[in-house]
Amino acid sequence: MSGHTENDFETAIEAGLIGTGGYVKRSPNAYDESLALFPDDVTGFLKDSQATKWAQLEALLGVKTEATVLDSLAKELEIKGTLHVLRHGFKCYGKTFRLAYFRPNSGMNPEAAALYAANRLTITRQVAFTSVMKNAEGKHRRCIIDVTLSLNGLPVVTAELKNPLTGQRAADAMRQYIEARDERDLLFAFKKRALVHFAVDPDEVWMTTRLKGKETVFLPFNRGHNHGAGNPPVEGNWKTHYLWDEVLQADSLLDILQRFMHLDVKERQVKTDKGTRTIGKETMIFPRYHQLDAVRKLVAHARENGSGRNYLIQHSAGSGKSNSIAWLAHRLASLHDAQDQKVFHSVVVVTDRRVLDQQLQNTIYQFEHKTGVVEKIDEDTQQLVRALSQGTPIIITTIQKFPFISQALSTLESKGAGVKIDTAGKRFAVIVDEAHSSQSGETATALRGMLNRDGIEAAIAAQMSDEEDDDLSAEARAALLRDALKRARQPNLSFFAFTATPKFKTKVLFDEPGPSGTSPFHEYTMRQAIEEGFIMDVLQNYTTYKRFFGLIKKVENDPEVPRKKAAKALTRYLELHPVNIEQVVSVIVEHFRLYVMHELGGRAKAMVVTGSRLAAVKYKLAFDQYIKANGYTGIRSLVAFSGTVEDPDDPGASYTEVSMNDGLAESELPETFERDDYRVLLVAEKYQTGFDQPLLQTMYVVKKLAGVQAVQTLSRLNRMAPGKARTFVLDFANEEDDIFKAFKPYYEATPIGDNADPHRLSELQHKLLEWAIFAPADVDAFAEVWYRPKREHSASDHRAMNTLLDMVLQRFGEREEHEQEEFRGQLTAYRNLYAFLSQIIPYQDSELEKLYAFVRNLIAKLPPPGDGRAFALDDEVALRYFRLQQMTEGSIELGKGYADPLKGPTDVGTLHVAEEPVTLSSLVDKLNERFGTDFNEADQLFFDQIRATAEGNEQIVEAARANNLGDFSSYLERALDELFIDRMEGNEEIFSRIMTDKAFRSAAHEHLAFEIFRRVREDAEK
Repeated sequence: MSGHTENDFETAIEAGLIGTGGYVKRSPNAYDESLALFPDDVTGFLKDSQATKWAQLEALLGVKTEATVLDSLAKELEIKGTLHVLRHGFKCYGKTFRLAYFRPNSGMNPEAAALYAANRLTITRQVAFTSVMKNAEGKHRRCIIDVTLSLNGLPVVTAELKNPLTGQRAADAMRQYIEARDERDLLFAFKKRALVHFAVDPDEVWMTTRLKGKETVFLPFNRGHNHGAGNPPVEGNWKTHYLWDEVLQADSLLDILQRFMHLDVKERQVKTDKGTRTIGKETMIFPRYHQLDAVRKLVAHARENGSGRNYLIQHSAGSGKSNSIAWLAHRLASLHDAQDQKVFHSVVVVTDRRVLDQQLQNTIYQFEHKTGVVEKIDEDTQQLVRALSQGTPIIITTIQKFPFISQALSTLESKGAGVKIDTAGKRFAVIVDEAHSSQSGETATALRGMLNRDGIEAAIAAQMSDEEDDDLSAEARAALLRDALKRARQPNLSFFAFTATPKFKTKVLFDEPGPSGTSPFHEYTMRQAIEEGFIMDVLQNYTTYKRFFGLIKKVENDPEVPRKKAAKALTRYLELHPVNIEQVVSVIVEHFRLYVMHELGGRAKAMVVTGSRLAAVKYKLAFDQYIKANGYTGIRSLVAFSGTVEDPDDPGASYTEVSMNDGLAESELPETFERDDYRVLLVAEKYQTGFDQPLLQTMYVVKKLAGVQAVQTLSRLNRMAPGKARTFVLDFANEEDDIFKAFKPYYEATPIGDNADPHRLSELQHKLLEWAIFAPADVDAFAEVWYRPKREHSASDHRAMNTLLDMVLQRFGEREEHEQEEFRGQLTAYRNLYAFLSQIIPYQDSELEKLYAFVRNLIAKLPPPGDGRAFALDDEVALRYFRLQQMTEGSIELGKGYADPLKGPTDVGTLHVAEEPVTLSSLVDKLNERFGTDFNEADQLFFDQIRATAEGNEQIVEAARANNLGDFSSYLERALDELFIDRMEGNEEIFSRIMTDKAFRSAAHEHLAFEIFRRVREDAEK
């Protein structure tokens, strides 16, 4: 680690890669800058690894063989790109040559081992070539790259190194790539040669997969330190040593090229005056450090320990979970253990993300180049059963499909359909996306039982020979045990749960310990994601509004109303009272107009989070009324809620989301909200999770939020967008402390509180029986009927169970109301505690399991609390005054204080719980005047960027210099389409107008041609 210059740093990296990293040193003189290849390594590798094909070609071409092969390779690299050629080879005179051999999934035979060993990984320092870029004298620059890594003669990685001790850091290396490296140079050509570029100093690593001048995006490639950005200190080594000691080590780089890197293509349809055109945006994906680390550690642990493990991957929003899941699914589907046996026969991905299935299919197709690896379950349950039975490698489904599986299986078997699921001896990996929502209910039990059907049957047979329960028939006892076993962990199943916000239950269920000795197995914190710039800090600008109100009774004497119910009803009355809503709406609209509209170049959007569907309806009506009454324009709103809402204050009036949005279909709402004219979305229990709209900049909260829901709701604002410098939350309903407490556990590490005490179950069981509302004999009698095979439940079975429960209900009804509520609380506590604990502890205590089934059914039949009606405030109160007062404004500091640990269900019982006007430049003025449009400074920025991009294009500049204005204008018209398409995400409204309106396009083109021509000529004269 001695030495203080960049050269010393470079020498140390070279020594590491050559010493144990599996590389060989190459002279920069071996580089052919016209081909951007190391020709001797290309031909040497082909001769060594594919000698027969080379000899056949040599017999045909003689001395021209090498030049012909290199020419064929260069042409295929131009068309198909580096990644495709490395994975699938290239053709020369009808023969397919491999340019790399990757490690097979299973144990290597000697031939495969020899081919893998034939790969040549080389490091070359100071590769030099003549760039297309020119210096101040107009001569082409000489470009020198610090480090170039190549695979079999094909450059795949470049790196620029800096040393703070000489006054330069990684930021200077990034600036060097942005300002002094050009994508038009073949070595840097997107997809065609080097795939990733690193900016490195001893403290930090940054990377990019595409050089685009000032539009180049570098991402951090750091390990994280103290739950934040950066890298931890390493005794006796540089902080960034992991880059060359681990990531770029030969086996690791080959693995990344084989199983991680892929081309992400997002396609969209764009309407033009000549019809619809499909536009694709390509991004080369290189894994971020935490993604690579998580997938590799999970795979290594599964290979070593086999199935039957539950892993929690706590990765923040903005961590790239979709890619992490795709990589993990692909790796697990082909994973073999030390004995060369498949670890998992199928991988089931359970997700609610609609885009994930297509993303998975596309990504894995690039790795495998074959179809049938991934199957999406979108037809029926039978499709899922068939996929599992046939061993489809990767199956994508939603958790909602699973509860119907057992019924479908029974039906199919009884009909003799022959679709019998055979899971005997089969092992499954189940990847759960956003674990807390999918994994906590009965659906997960159905999933476990289905994937381990044969294992469950075998355990029942063994258990029944050991135990006797005289009170139950053999059939009922088997069914009872089957239910208990399903809840316990299954030896043939491993769960891999991804979530940013784990609940207590999630952390206990997915308990494979990570580096801290407890769950999660792997972590990427919200703090690190914020500090690394992947997401916004949504609490940076947080303002609470406190409600003060006084109520005066119209009647002289207090009505006798239960305090708790009255308080709840009063709150609801206040929230829905027109005075309140109108006041809140006026604050929201005026705040939006004053502070939000101009953000993001005049394109910022807001969300209003309401407490109920009826509240959403009333806020939408009041919002639109206020906008209209004040004559405001440019703030159109949409509302989102499910079902039909009837307003008790307006008998006969009913509302749906579609009718309130002027007939807009529910499925079209997210896309419509992207339009520039729609600025505010009012929601009730919709779009509060999983909704990605980067232009959402402000949130108005008129709903009590707590825990995970608070984090998920406010996190809708955290997506990055060009020009998005800050977010804003205006909260009418919560305290700053409550929001702090909700976020703190997920900001860094999520601590876990005291675990639920298993002994509490027996205590609760005892307390329930003490009431004498039901007896053990009632539970046994119910279980005898309940645990008969489900498809045999006849009308008389149902009658028998209902008769039993009705007798219990009669005894319940004879108790005082406070006794009923205490009893109900203990029932609920037992149900929750058993459902929770039985997923951790493999209970096979038939008494507890029988009571659980009995309690679940009993709770469903109990009358609602009180008299069954929600308490209503009639005309007993009048609104005396109601005012809003701003209480606090400022930022909530999550970096301070300690997180409260997550709690499990430990308690016995239950808790019911005016801006300066901006002068626009001439083009936008002209368009507004001529076409009656209302474009602003953000729209002018769009045109300025088009102009700047054109001025940076050497061919366009040459055309402006060599032609008169008329000829240049004709030339520019042909190039304009591509310039606009490159910028379309910057301004959808103008882009759409340009592509569909010829006159508008012509006016824009004419102005741009003149401006570009004038500026290029003026520059030339300087």
